[in-house]
Amino acid sequence: MSNEEKVLKAFQEAGKPLSSGQVAEISGLDKKEVDKVIKKLKTEEKIHSPKRCYYEPK
Repeated sequence: MSNEEKVLKAFQEAGKPLSSGQVAEISGLDKKEVDKVIKKLKTEEKIHSPKRCYYEPK
């Protein structure tokens, strides 16, 4: 499973907007890696930010 898939899975399992730190805890990835993946997913428009520093899948 790629890091991208792990991050998306963490968002889907939570069912609520998460910060990058929360995603790192759930997915078991390093926070810096999660930040990179979130940035990539935002540009691909797979996730959006309902409020500052929190993200959820579209």
